[in-house]
Amino acid sequence: MKQFKLHSFFITLASITVLVSCHKDKVAPAPDKPTAQRAGIYILNQGGAGHNNSTLTYYDYTTKSLVADQFTAANSSTLGDVGNDLGIYGSKMYVVVNNSAAIYVTNAKTAKQIKKITLNQPRSIVFNKNYAFITSYDGTVSVIDTATLTITKTIPVGADPEQMAIANGKLYVANSGGLLYPAPPTNTLSVIDLNTLTEIKKITVQVNPIALAADSYDNIYVLSLGDFNTVPAGMTVVNAKTDQIRSKPTVSLGYNVPIYAQGDYVYYPTTTDNITYQIAVYNTKTQTLASANFITDGTVITTPYSVSGDPLTGEIFIGDAKDYSSDGSVVAFDKTGKKEYSITAGIDPGKIVLVNK
Repeated sequence: MKQFKLHSFFITLASITVLVSCHKDKVAPAPDKPTAQRAGIYILNQGGAGHNNSTLTYYDYTTKSLVADQFTAANSSTLGDVGNDLGIYGSKMYVVVNNSAAIYVTNAKTAKQIKKITLNQPRSIVFNKNYAFITSYDGTVSVIDTATLTITKTIPVGADPEQMAIANGKLYVANSGGLLYPAPPTNTLSVIDLNTLTEIKKITVQVNPIALAADSYDNIYVLSLGDFNTVPAGMTVVNAKTDQIRSKPTVSLGYNVPIYAQGDYVYYPTTTDNITYQIAVYNTKTQTLASANFITDGTVITTPYSVSGDPLTGEIFIGDAKDYSSDGSVVAFDKTGKKEYSITAGIDPGKIVLVNK
């Protein structure tokens, strides 16, 4: 991711009222190794759809202190409804809030707001050569100049675009079509040339593509939710050099489909019953499953909702949404899959980002 996932939207509609969580300040101390270059870690908590309770948790590696909502602390205002994505580019941090139609551009170190950009149901954000690219549910990708913070172009793509990934000079956009119900979801990736900023083709993948990741070998990994139990969920690997389908590895996906690439591996959750989850590890060099479960010490992640990592330390972070209505957590693992520490987060921790000193 995830992202506020489409399945989460339907779960929210069917669930009881989500309660605003009570944040706890107790947190296991982080190890010393991240502090050499990293200042801390941000966690964007989506909150419950329609409840305007998105928050931005910050954990400081040096002081080992936790701020339950750094955005509110810095701005005396709330993020709004469904914080969907988060990214740092240069000295600025961008917070994408879906239902509130907002992109908050802030100081990356303090989360103090610099500018608010209004977009129609923004979803995900990526960066390339002084531009931010943001998908919106109106079927477009908006191009924002990161110097002037203005929208310079709007690129039409497919229905209900979700996540994006960059490889081989191209931007790949997952066109989910997940809001077309009762019509079936769509099954394409839009390919945008980053030189011309135009869509040059669409690639057919498995139905309802949501989450994307790019490896260092110019491959794009696509996780698709399928067609609400009619068509199964699955993974598609696209060769970004040829834009051809490389493979469709067998995977058992659940409702949550975050994906993250680091080094020679891609990490994503799998389940056969939507109750018990594992974190699968796929080797991007050999194109084989490296491990059915990254976690080696028996640590249980109830509801894996986000996956991220630190390339400097090899750590992997997993956001646990637990029951979707109370405080979640982010658990840090070393590169061997052993738990290091846990950070108390807010409702549905959907995005994890490190900030440097």
